Amino acid sequence: MADARPVLLVVEDDIGLQKQMRWSFDRYDLVFAADRDSALTSLRRHEPAVVTLDLGLPPDPDGTSEGLATLREIIALAPSTKVIVLTGQSDRGNALKAIALGAYDFFAKPFEAEMLNTVVERAFRLADLERENGELRARHVAAAPLDGLLTRDPGMLKLCRQIERIAPTAASVLLLGESGTGKEVLARALHQLSARRDKRFVAINCAAIPEALLESELFGHEKGAFTGAVKQTQGKFELADGGTLFLDEIGDLPLALQSKLLRFLQERTIERIGGRSEIGVNVRVLCATHRNLRELIAEGTFREDLFYRLSEIVITIPPLRDRTGDAALLAHAFVQRFARQNGRDRLSLGEDALDAIARHRWPGNVRELENCIKRAVIMADGNTIGADDLGLEPSDAPPVPFNLRQAREEAERRAVLTVMAHVDGNVARAADLLGVSRPTLYDLLNRLGLR
Repeated sequence: MADARPVLLVVEDDIGLQKQMRWSFDRYDLVFAADRDSALTSLRRHEPAVVTLDLGLPPDPDGTSEGLATLREIIALAPSTKVIVLTGQSDRGNALKAIALGAYDFFAKPFEAEMLNTVVERAFRLADLERENGELRARHVAAAPLDGLLTRDPGMLKLCRQIERIAPTAASVLLLGESGTGKEVLARALHQLSARRDKRFVAINCAAIPEALLESELFGHEKGAFTGAVKQTQGKFELADGGTLFLDEIGDLPLALQSKLLRFLQERTIERIGGRSEIGVNVRVLCATHRNLRELIAEGTFREDLFYRLSEIVITIPPLRDRTGDAALLAHAFVQRFARQNGRDRLSLGEDALDAIARHRWPGNVRELENCIKRAVIMADGNTIGADDLGLEPSDAPPVPFNLRQAREEAERRAVLTVMAHVDGNVARAADLLGVSRPTLYDLLNRLGLR
């Protein structure tokens, strides 16, 4: 079976030009649209890699407002689409404006078919290269230890790339973030992506062990060092020799042990409790906390010199509520996991449950979400998990807008209001800050009802 021909979307209301385009581009499957609505419908249905767009569309065939609006919506719906704008011979200003809005290229009418064909072919080649590069990147990510971290949030994806760069180094890393955000997951990824991956990863929660026992847990003890020490015992530092030691909730480490940890970081040796000899240990120390260490330093409960030793690189993990779309993404994954474990493979999340998940603030982050879904999978009566099954407190947050135009208008409204307040209503200054022309800003103000 022959490969399907690439789809070229032609947004043009002139019947004569439509016929010319049909003759000129016989190597593509052409889809025609004569206005903004039909163009966006065809974009969603056919997902073309390349679009040619006439700026003079109805209801403004002699202007460019409708064409530029269509361009904005195409770029918003499909940012990777290559849009080639067709303009009049003397319309260079609007052509440059289209490029600034995200158009791939512009071409003057009347056009020479052969030259436009070359531009279109180049756009398809670029789109193919970008798609192949994205697939290669996806395969690379899937093969890495970070593939267990589910996210589509740009901030979290950037953080994952930082982890990949930091892991092979010997730098001390301090992971900051609220409880349940995944600090240990990222610490394990730092270990697995390093040269120490074949050695042990040892984790200890400094807040979960009584102070009287914590020193022995970390540094070990000799036989007879204290009552009950009936044999020599290695601590976590020795157990992690050659590998990685993860100190979770480092902000709760007592001051006396902070001094001992600082000495280890400087000398790379430890002494067991009751011991008299120094023991060399080769271990990479990673730390994490949900507490504000600078506030603890100001209070005198955390050593400033230790802070600088531990924080050669600081990674701040955003809370789940700030990761766009991740709550629903993770919820679907947790439902699949727990449904398999409980023999309920047909279980799924209802729309009301997804809406409740999107509105909830998740103070316990991913851990809270995981426990919530696990409980709902067990308690749900039918094959659909509803909002009542989640047991979440009602939220006053407004519904999440799923309509792209509505979401974009809300974002534009917030941006315009913020900037107009910043410049005290000076439209010229606001247009400069927003990166648009004054007529465009006036149109925005009118459309959003802000005049």
